[in-house]
Amino acid sequence: ILGHVSDALVRGETVKISSFGTFQVRQKGARMGRNPKTGEEVPIEPRRVLVFRPSHILKDRINDALSG
Repeated sequence: ILGHVSDALVRGETVKISSFGTFQVRQKGARMGRNPKTGEEVPIEPRRVLVFRPSHILKDRINDALSG
């Protein structure tokens, strides 16, 4: 199952798992960053990042477990 999910994400597809959440790949552009140790500015290359958005059902279940 994880192989199928990761293959779909590599292809740029959105993967939705009902009652759990959505995985999506987003493109981040190039930008200038700063090395916190030296303060030197360094370029950050454009890259793809994985984003997870939990479903409301998952959020509610987590919050109910914390309060109960």
